[in-house]
Amino acid sequence: MSLTTEDVRHYRDNGYVLHKKQLFSPAKMKALSDIFEEQWEAVGRKLNSELDTPHFRDERLLEFLLADEVLDLVEPLIGPNIGLWSSHFICKEPFVGKQTPWHEDSAYWNGRLTRFDKIVTVWLAIDRSTRENGCMRVIPGTHHNGFSEYEAVDSNENIFSTEIKSIDKSKAVYFELEPGECSLHDSRIVHGAEANKSPNRRCGYTMRYFSTEARVIPEKNPGFKVWLARGKDVAGNNPFVNL
Repeated sequence: MSLTTEDVRHYRDNGYVLHKKQLFSPAKMKALSDIFEEQWEAVGRKLNSELDTPHFRDERLLEFLLADEVLDLVEPLIGPNIGLWSSHFICKEPFVGKQTPWHEDSAYWNGRLTRFDKIVTVWLAIDRSTRENGCMRVIPGTHHNGFSEYEAVDSNENIFSTEIKSIDKSKAVYFELEPGECSLHDSRIVHGAEANKSPNRRCGYTMRYFSTEARVIPEKNPGFKVWLARGKDVAGNNPFVNL
């Protein structure tokens, strides 16, 4: 199941596309959800950062990260030579999930790769994701703007300590998804999420991919692992043994 020509055009113009179809079979989706619940318990049900790159600790997740169901969506957007960059379980508990400030993923990876124009995140909903429980929101078209200027924010209320200045929130598009559906967004797009003030948990699994036309800079990524998901290693990322 791939994207349509219109889906790809929308992604190029706006920096995102919604895939309102089931990404995995029910059995495969349950297996992924079970792995999340297991890891969530293992870290004491703490928020966010403890569940960064969970596939480093549990390679069962590679069954999902390297799956054709995902790569067939990614390939029309970044091309046939695909590296697995990272993954992340992001969970906001009822009433206590912090706000995700407006940011660009590329800003946090600046200096770690040689280019950012072909990096895509697949955000797979494990729970229902709605405006009430803090679904992801984006400012369309901002992936064309380059790196933004940031300012400090209260870390007690926000997942990150900085946020992009001067956002026109009236332009925000909210990614409401049913469990098993996903969104795809460019690493450069401005996005964030409000706090979860509802009685419903909001969990998603981000799966991030880059075109291997980009080189991962070894000295800026100590201990980091990437995988060749499909095609060839164009830029010569040989220091990473999994690529």
